[in-house]
Amino acid sequence: MNDVPAVGVDDLPHGAVLLDVREDDEWTAGHAPEARHLPMSQLTGRLDEVPAADPLYVICRSGSRSARVVAFLSQQGVPAVNVAGGMQSWAAAGRPMVAERAGATPDVV
Repeated sequence: MNDVPAVGVDDLPHGAVLLDVREDDEWTAGHAPEARHLPMSQLTGRLDEVPAADPLYVICRSGSRSARVVAFLSQQGVPAVNVAGGMQSWAAAGRPMVAERAGATPDVV
């Protein structure tokens, strides 16, 4: 998926709208505080829930699923950009994360 627009975590603009396309268990374990969650497996049936942003930054665990989602969204006319390295790079860069379970330490699974 090298043909989709991509940006590294360090180059994400301040205030970027982030769509996390990981599955529920991954999201619950840890995610970016401001991210919206829409699992890739549910995307086609929930297109009306895709945030309206220009561009929309899409993130997954490593950047592979999000690249496929960016390619799909681009075909639908959505200006989307892949976050290269995904949540693994996000966590490695020391970016803030939250977990959905009270008292749990956020983690990338």
